[in-house]
Amino acid sequence: MQFRSLGVAAALLAALAGSASAQVKEHTFKIGTGLSEDHPQAQALKYFGEQLAAKSGGKLNARVYASGSLGNDVSMTSALRGGTLEMTIPDSSTLVSLVKPFGVLNLPLTFNNEQEADAVLDGPFGQKLLAKLPEKGLVGLGFWENGFRHVTNSRRAIQSADDLNGLKLRVIQSPLFLDTFSALGANATPMPFTELYSAMEQKAVDGQENPPATILASKFYEVQKHLVLSRHMYSAWVLLMSKKTWDGLSPEEQKIVQDAAREAKLYERKTIRAFSETALADLKKAGMQITELPAAEQAKMRTKLQPVLAKFSKEFGEDTTAEMNGELAKVRGGASAAK
Repeated sequence: MQFRSLGVAAALLAALAGSASAQVKEHTFKIGTGLSEDHPQAQALKYFGEQLAAKSGGKLNARVYASGSLGNDVSMTSALRGGTLEMTIPDSSTLVSLVKPFGVLNLPLTFNNEQEADAVLDGPFGQKLLAKLPEKGLVGLGFWENGFRHVTNSRRAIQSADDLNGLKLRVIQSPLFLDTFSALGANATPMPFTELYSAMEQKAVDGQENPPATILASKFYEVQKHLVLSRHMYSAWVLLMSKKTWDGLSPEEQKIVQDAAREAKLYERKTIRAFSETALADLKKAGMQITELPAAEQAKMRTKLQPVLAKFSKEFGEDTTAEMNGELAKVRGGASAAK
C-alpha cells in the first residue's frame, strides 16, 4: 500500500508540474530602449531576459532593441498602450502626461541619496503609483535607477548657480524640466534623446543634463567639454509591459515575469551604481573638465527653484507630494535612528 501511495503521489506531482508547464508557452518579448547596447540599462534588460529563460525552462525570453531603433520613450510608450510593442523602459517623467502623480519623483532637489529613492520607490508610495498604470494600458514592473542628473555643456565651466544663465540646454520633453531650467536662467530646449548627440555636435544646443552613466555610454564627452555635479534631480526608469500583452499571459507566466523583473531591478541598480562610480574618472580621462557646486551655490539653486516646487507640487497633487515627503521623513528618521 505504501508503495502504491508513493506512486500515486509521484504521479500527482508530475501531473501538477505538467499542468504548470502547460501554462507557459514559448514567447520572446520585444523590448525597446533609447539607450545604447553597452549602457547598464540595456545590460540589465538582457539580464531580465536571462532570468525569464531560467525561470521558464527556456520558454520565455526577451530581445532588446537598443539605441532608439524602435522609437523614443514617448513613441514606444504609446506603442505599448496600443498593443503594437510589448515592453519598454522610459524615464518616469514620460508617464506624467498619463498619470500626473508620477511627476513628483522628478521634483528638483528631493532625494539626498540613492537609498532614500530605493525606499520610497519600492515602498507603498511607489507601488501606489504603479497601480495607476493599468487603466492607461500599461503594467509597471518596477522602478530602475537612472540616477542623479548633472549638467554638461560645451561653453564654460559651471562653478555657481548663476553660471547656468544663458546656456541653451536640451531637456526632457516635460513642463517640469522646462520650468526648472528656465528658473535657473538657462534656455531650456525640449528634444528627444535620440536627437541629442547630433544637436550638440552641430552646436544647436550648448549642452544637456543626465546621470554620469548616460553621459559616458552615449559618448557625450566627444561633443561636451564641461560637467558640473549639480545633482539637481533624481531620475528613475519604469519597466513597462503593454497591458494587452500582460492580459494575454497565464498566471504562471505573469509570476515568472514579475519574479524576473524583481531580480533584474536589483541587478540594474547594483550595475549602474558600480558603473557610475567609475564613469566620472573615465569622463575626466576622456578630457571633460568636472566641477562641483559648493553647498552655498546648491542652496542658491534651491532658492531659485522654490516657485517651481510650489507650482508643480500643486500640479502633480499636493496630497501626493505630501505623501511622498511623509515617506521620505520616515526613511530619514529611520536612517538617523540607525546611526
